[in-house]
Amino acid sequence: MHDTMRNTQSGQDDNGISPEILAALRNGSISIETALQSERQRLERESGLVPRDGHWTRPRERPFTRAEREYTTVLFGGLTWKHERLIQANLRRLGYKAEYLQAPDSRSFELGKEFGNNGLCNPTYFTVGNLIAYLRSLEAKGLSRQEIVDEYVFFTAGACGPCRFGMYESEYRMALRNAGFEGFRVLILQQHGGLDQSGIEAGLEMNLDFTLGILNAFIIADLINDVAYKIRPYEIESGATDRALTRAVEHAASTIEREEIYHLPTKVARIPFLRSHQRGAEHIVKFIRRLFFSPFPRLIDECRMMFADVRVDRTRVKPVVKITGEFWAQTTEGDGNFRMFSFLEEEGAEVLIEPVAPWLLYLLHQEKQWLRDRRLLSVDQASKGMARIPAFLNGLGQYVRKQTLLTLAERLYEREYLLLRARLDKLPQDLPRQRELQLLAHPYYHSRIEGGEGHLEVAKNIYYSREKLAHMVLSIKPFGCLPSTQSDGVQTAVVAHHQDIIFLPVETSGEGEVNAHSRVQMTLNDARIRAQEEYDAALQTCRLTEMDIRQRIEEHPELTNPFLRLPGGKEAGTAARFVRHVAHITAQNGK
Repeated sequence: MHDTMRNTQSGQDDNGISPEILAALRNGSISIETALQSERQRLERESGLVPRDGHWTRPRERPFTRAEREYTTVLFGGLTWKHERLIQANLRRLGYKAEYLQAPDSRSFELGKEFGNNGLCNPTYFTVGNLIAYLRSLEAKGLSRQEIVDEYVFFTAGACGPCRFGMYESEYRMALRNAGFEGFRVLILQQHGGLDQSGIEAGLEMNLDFTLGILNAFIIADLINDVAYKIRPYEIESGATDRALTRAVEHAASTIEREEIYHLPTKVARIPFLRSHQRGAEHIVKFIRRLFFSPFPRLIDECRMMFADVRVDRTRVKPVVKITGEFWAQTTEGDGNFRMFSFLEEEGAEVLIEPVAPWLLYLLHQEKQWLRDRRLLSVDQASKGMARIPAFLNGLGQYVRKQTLLTLAERLYEREYLLLRARLDKLPQDLPRQRELQLLAHPYYHSRIEGGEGHLEVAKNIYYSREKLAHMVLSIKPFGCLPSTQSDGVQTAVVAHHQDIIFLPVETSGEGEVNAHSRVQMTLNDARIRAQEEYDAALQTCRLTEMDIRQRIEEHPELTNPFLRLPGGKEAGTAARFVRHVAHITAQNGK
């Protein structure tokens, strides 16, 4: 009982029980059952769980206001350190104090289980445990718990809701309360929020500058991270890629942090027409500046130069493993997914990671589909004859306007990603079309079923195998993840109809790392055999030997350039595609 009633509020004993109840228990004036009931009622009152007029009310949380911004630090985490470093830089650019949490480890998982409810998914355990560990480290540095509650807030994205992770906001608060940080604020950005969610007194303003900054941070981090995973397996000097990656991320972060926030000049803002439309005009100018005068192409060129010094040997035959699954599990690089990416590389694989960009495009695509399915439902069905025409036209106009805005956002995001990808000689992976993924998955998994990544897990399994982009698809998800379990249920049919697919689902639970790694090793062996067969076939088709390849590399040092563009479409393996490239330049030189 003591473990579940921890509270450090004044007037209570260290074990969380009120002094009055504790004294009554000691003198025997009340029974243990009565004490339990009394404490249960007190905790329900404090948590806002007591019904008012027959209805449950959400517990009120002290808001994070603009007046607190100067001395309040915004904490966040859950992505790779590359993404988080650039998000931090953008928040600092906007005037916030911001820190990101390091990748959660097994100790974080244990803390999450200690203070959280039973039966949560492990992303919740890892995330809240990691937060508690960080807050404890602040306490160890001399800050009081009240100072931590007053001067720190945690910012994270909301979930779609059909799984346990969708309730993590309340779970975070309960675990924080149990750990002794009663009143610590958790800010939630919901998936279906608008572009500008700022309030007059909001401490964290989700306005246009915030939104564009976060989206650009995602794109740049996606591309730089992808480049590192493409180069690292083939680097000649061990550690060279990671050094270049650190330099590139820090350079990108410092560049973002220095970028000025644009405001309309005072003289322009005083123009009579613009006085009442200043905000809209300022937004338009910001979009134009971002589209045509963005500093990021130059930034990507500078990051490219940092990676260009790394020399690579593409004659190493490595299976390509595409990562899919639940968003958090397929993104984190710590114990939350058994450090699967580094393990795969140690086992001799090339990891094709999943960027954040496809997830954002998926959300836009699903929102467009939702609008399409419900178009004109707002038209008043009670109206008859000509009276329905105005309502019909109004409903149609609203639908077209929303669809146009979503399509524009989708195209602009794709444009920015592909533009910067081209500056890296298209080494990072391309963005598959969401419509194509929907059509691939729909016969197996209905695309209207939402939750998690919806139909994407099935679609990616087919797409990356069919397009010869990977030898093996590894789906990583938390134990008991409901949306991922649904898609796993139909993967048997997918594999039966597409027999070339090598697919392995792995569930993570904070434990069982050895078993998971063993399963991956066994399946990876099949992918390794396929990669070797592919390489041998390429040598035979091109009438080259490994000695010939080595000789060409000595004659053409540029073949060790990490940004060498290789042909695609026939083989998934980098070594096999490199053979075809060498054969092509040999034919061009007449040798």
